[in-house]
Amino acid sequence: MKRLLFAICAAMLAVPASPAFAWNCPVQIRAAEDAIKKAEAMHLAPEAKGLVEDAKRMVAEAKKHHTEARAKIDHANAMWKAKAAQAEAEAAAAISTP
Repeated sequence: MKRLLFAICAAMLAVPASPAFAWNCPVQIRAAEDAIKKAEAMHLAPEAKGLVEDAKRMVAEAKKHHTEARAKIDHANAMWKAKAAQAEAEAAAAISTP
């Protein structure tokens, strides 16, 4: 009985640490797209428009890295590009608020 309990506990600890759960590219990409939509809904300052366009480009690159992923580094690149795109869109929104 103790062995069974130990095996169950070990399995439960191993599941969250598995690599499949570490990559949430679609979640990051969706967050970046939402931030871009929010920024586009505003009256953007001229300098903010460039940030939004750059954010769109980075989201496209993130999607490409995710769909063409062959290794973990591809997912890592997708995630950092999506996070950078989100940050640029949020910065565009921030400099456009009165």
